Amino acid sequence: MKLLSRIPAVTGAALLIFTALSISAGAQTVGTRAPKGYPMYYEVHDGDTTFFDSIDPIWVFPRGRGFKKSGDWRREYRLVYNFNKIYPYALVGRQLMAQVDSTIAADATKRSQRTMYIKQVEKELLSIFTDDIKHMTTSQGVLLMRLVDRECGMSAFEIIKEYESGFAANFWQLIARLFAQDLKARYDPTGKDAKIEELIKVWDSGQWDQFYYSVFWESPKKTVIKATRLKSEVKQSGKK
Repeated sequence: MKLLSRIPAVTGAALLIFTALSISAGAQTVGTRAPKGYPMYYEVHDGDTTFFDSIDPIWVFPRGRGFKKSGDWRREYRLVYNFNKIYPYALVGRQLMAQVDSTIAADATKRSQRTMYIKQVEKELLSIFTDDIKHMTTSQGVLLMRLVDRECGMSAFEIIKEYESGFAANFWQLIARLFAQDLKARYDPTGKDAKIEELIKVWDSGQWDQFYYSVFWESPKKTVIKATRLKSEVKQSGKK
């Protein structure tokens, strides 16, 4: 009691305030802190605790000189990044082209029906993809044309020729204007497009997320496409 009585009143008051603030801060931290992580399986043997967990497989690239080798995908990070973003468009493009061809074969018995249907499809495609295409870089636009050729089996020029002045012509002319590329160039899986073909094999194997993580040390962003099927239909004779 004698010791406490020697502490100046101001100092005593300051200590009380500091203590109160510390308790308050501690209470707020405990109250707002959310638990992190997840439960792990463990076993105890002879007093020692061993934790167990499983991790997804990843690609392990060589260090040092190995980084300069052509097999190291970190040197191709731009292609890997662009492929992750663009390839879903090519897959949807193949799906939509198959839908258009199937609809024309089944329902467009007259040339006028085919022409009207193509115009409807053209407007719908442009409404779905124009904004996305405009925000692509030049390299991404070129990659898109290469991948669509690969998936659909037709170059951009052949698509335009096949569909004349329909949806494909305007759609690919838009891309050509943006990226100023040769629409007749074909996909070459064993030549200049060999790297793209390797990435497609990884994608098809179901290990793309792990592969991407191995290059960037983060999970890949998923491309969200507005629609994967078209609403356009062939108008039959007598229907307005």
